[in-house]
Amino acid sequence: MDLLGSILGSMQKPPTVDEAEKKKAREQKKLIEKKQSEEKKHLDVFRMKTQKVIHEFIKDEKQEKYKFKPLDKVYRAIVHEVADVAGLTSFSFGQEEEDRYVMLWKKEFAPSDEEVLAYRRGEVWDPEKAKQLAKEKELQKLEDSQSSKTKVVPASNYRDKYKHLIGEEAAKDAAQDLTANKSYGFVSSQNKRDTRTIEQVLADTRAKKKQKTDHPGTSTEEGSSSQSEISNITGEDNSTTQSQNSTNSS
Repeated sequence: MDLLGSILGSMQKPPTVDEAEKKKAREQKKLIEKKQSEEKKHLDVFRMKTQKVIHEFIKDEKQEKYKFKPLDKVYRAIVHEVADVAGLTSFSFGQEEEDRYVMLWKKEFAPSDEEVLAYRRGEVWDPEKAKQLAKEKELQKLEDSQSSKTKVVPASNYRDKYKHLIGEEAAKDAAQDLTANKSYGFVSSQNKRDTRTIEQVLADTRAKKKQKTDHPGTSTEEGSSSQSEISNITGEDNSTTQSQNSTNSS
C-alpha cells in the first residue's frame, strides 16, 4: 500500500477546467443546436413547398410529368418521400453532386424502361422516335422468327452414312405383317402349326375314340392329344393348356 500510495502521489493531477473553457463549450453546443434547428426549419419549409408543387401538378390534367431543378441528396429524399405519399412515380437522374435532379410521373403515365434509360444516359426522350424504334424491333423479331422456321437441310443423308448397317430399306418396311385372328388374338396364320379348325379337331378326336372303344386306358392320352391339337390351332403353349387342365381336374 505504501508503494502504491507513493506512485499515486507522484502522478500529476488532471488539469482543472476553468470557467472560460466551460463557457466556450456551452456556446459551441448552443451554436450547433441553433444550426440544427435552422436546418430543420429550412427542410420543413422545403417540404411544404414541395407538397404544394406536387399538389398543383396532380391537379393539372395536361401535365404528365414534372422535373425539379438539381437538388442535394437530402432535398431529393424529401421529394421522393412526398411523391410516394401522393401516389406518384419518381426517379433521380444526372451526376451526383453536379446536376442530380428528380422527375415525377403520374401513375397512368408511368415511364417505360426505354424512357428511364434515355434519361439516365442524359438523352432527350422523344415519344415519336421511340414508337418508330419499337416498330423496327417488332419487324426484326418477326423476321427472326420466320427465319428460324425455315427447314434445315442436313449436310449429309443418314441413310447413305449408315447404309452398311440398316441396308437399303428401313427395318419397319421389312417387318412381318400379322393377320389378326378375332377369336384368339393377334396370331399370324403362317405361325400356326395346324390349319384345321377346332370343330375339325374335335370331330377327328371323336372318330379316334370310336375306333378305340375297346381300349379305355387310352382316354387320357386322347384327351391330352386333342388339347395339344387345339393348342396348335390357337397358337397357345401346350404346357400352359396342360397345366390348366390339371387345375380343372383337381
